[in-house]
Amino acid sequence: MVDLGIDHLGVTPADIGLPGEVSLKVAQDICRAVEDKIVTVALSVESSLEEIIYMVENVRPHILHLCGPEGDITPKMVEELKAKVDKKRISIKIMQAISVAGQESIDLAISYGGVADYLILDTQSTDVYGIGASGNVHDWNISKQIVESVNIPVILAGGLSPSNVAEAIHKVAPWGVDSLTHTNKYLDGDLFIKDLDKVKDFVSASKKA
Repeated sequence: MVDLGIDHLGVTPADIGLPGEVSLKVAQDICRAVEDKIVTVALSVESSLEEIIYMVENVRPHILHLCGPEGDITPKMVEELKAKVDKKRISIKIMQAISVAGQESIDLAISYGGVADYLILDTQSTDVYGIGASGNVHDWNISKQIVESVNIPVILAGGLSPSNVAEAIHKVAPWGVDSLTHTNKYLDGDLFIKDLDKVKDFVSASKKA
């Protein structure tokens, strides 16, 4: 993946049945293996700050991706989380997921814009706990308005693939783009690995755009 030119690599340290989840030890090993080459990101759908901090202490990613159900982690809680992590002298950035659903998503994004270091705009799914991993595209017009309304980097996610990522970049002008579902190769039992050919095409289309 690193050799294909990705800039960030996400891992999901969990044991609750999330797509692509791995153990804390595997997540830690992955992050250590590539930490000098790219930015590592660890996802969390937890609402307990103590559980989130425990994961961060063990995995030590560069970025913490908060993608629990909308409203579980409020902007005030993000501030509290950052303060607690700082006290432990852990250097980490916070990326808050926003479920893009309508105009109300713009105000929600703005409310996190003053406390998070990044926003990631994704699509909520009823099949997956938390925000993201739906494989569905949302309204890019809303995403574009969010990009124009906040002063922090915004990453666009939600149903992006090698075939639509260039159009998404031209329409939304995000700081970065993210792909899970449409760059996977699916195996038996709802398991998957990354499809390196699709990742290569996604990186190429993104950087050309």
